[in-house]
Amino acid sequence: MQIKSPDFKKNARIALQDVGLQKALGNLKAGFPVKRSIAVDRMPEFEDLRDEARDLKNHILGNLDIYLEQFESKVIENGGHVHWCRTAEDAQKKILEICQEVDAKTVTKGKSMVSEEINLNEYLEANGVQPIETDLGEYILQLREDHPSHIIAPAIHLNLEDVSEAFHKHHKRPKSDDPAVLMQEAREMLRKKFVAADVGITGANFCVAETGSTIIVTNEGNGDLTQTLPKTHIVVTSIEKVVPTLEDMTLFLRLLARSATGQEFTVYNTLSTGPRREGDQDGPENFHVVLVDNGRSEMVGTEFQDMLRCIRCSACMNHCPVYGSVGGHAYGWVYPGPMGSVLTPQMIGIEKGGNLPNASTFCGKCESVCPVRIPLPKLMRHWRENEFEKHLTPSAARYGLAGWAFFAKRPTMYRMLSKTSNWFLRTMAGKKGKISKLPLAGGWTDFRDMPAPSGKTFMQQWKEGQR
Repeated sequence: MQIKSPDFKKNARIALQDVGLQKALGNLKAGFPVKRSIAVDRMPEFEDLRDEARDLKNHILGNLDIYLEQFESKVIENGGHVHWCRTAEDAQKKILEICQEVDAKTVTKGKSMVSEEINLNEYLEANGVQPIETDLGEYILQLREDHPSHIIAPAIHLNLEDVSEAFHKHHKRPKSDDPAVLMQEAREMLRKKFVAADVGITGANFCVAETGSTIIVTNEGNGDLTQTLPKTHIVVTSIEKVVPTLEDMTLFLRLLARSATGQEFTVYNTLSTGPRREGDQDGPENFHVVLVDNGRSEMVGTEFQDMLRCIRCSACMNHCPVYGSVGGHAYGWVYPGPMGSVLTPQMIGIEKGGNLPNASTFCGKCESVCPVRIPLPKLMRHWRENEFEKHLTPSAARYGLAGWAFFAKRPTMYRMLSKTSNWFLRTMAGKKGKISKLPLAGGWTDFRDMPAPSGKTFMQQWKEGQR
């Protein structure tokens, strides 16, 4: 399933009826959350590290300009270049300019959600530069002309038969359902691409101000090949990824893999510190870092600043019951799940992304597993308030809230209405104890029964409890 519409409600209905997607999402529920729990249980100090990481991130955001300037200074000192890009369009143009300076015809790419955010692949293709995804998941999606549905497992919405069909169609080889055979096919197809590429583009999990280094953490060797074989290496990352020191970076690395995939550490943790130096056996001749803002600086000092603590581990979506039911494409943009429900309205506007902060049960699981303790439900509530203040909330919801507020401000009337509603719902439910159809509540009863109220009202119980 590939969805590009911003209409979450429509997308969700399609996703719930997609048999293949539901099968794939079943694998997610039995995978990452269980592995994370096991990894966390093996680390007694995990909760203390979360506190330390939260506080460090808050310090960084309070001094973001200082650390970014220090990082830039070190990159230049190491022989590299830093490019500041306020918008996605600025980043697109700068990357294309770098590619054209070396007359690049093909570029290999490591997995980078920021490059998805700025729609880099389509832009390069439209300007005569062919990007080649080298991460296995991203490579599969590129063959299918698809987009990631998850920030660390981009093809998690696909099943083995989907991959087999894509490889058979594009590689012109006998169809196989053996993962080892498919992996070998991908290696053979990509090997010549790595060697021939003029430019390598990667993301960065962190940028180290102390040394001017960037780091990528991966479970495949494609990232290393992408940044060491071509003559030019371009790092595309966002401004909040900076950390003060290498020691600070290791704190986040201890949290990242455990939160993301349940690993103690990712297989490859690769630092890049400028272009090849005299005596180096490999590495690029040119090193560029493209720092993307794209609305992030506008979040600093606001009620949404906490979102900039995100280290892109995906724990929030791995544990989210909504994401687990509809997958990532239903969210209609690059970042899905709870973190996307906060980031997307910032980047594309609440007018287009207003459904997402409302696509939450507010169970709080996302906040409970976030390695840097981002209060995601609170941030989604802020977006709901923002939407309401701009009169973007659906009229039914606005009138409903206005009606509730009228009675809530009048305690005697509120108690009478509560008792009456309690009696009415019980009467409708009858002996079955549930209601199949209820006027003005089709959004609930069209899909599931509504249980009848049981016992006394909250106000009655509260009053009795005070005696």
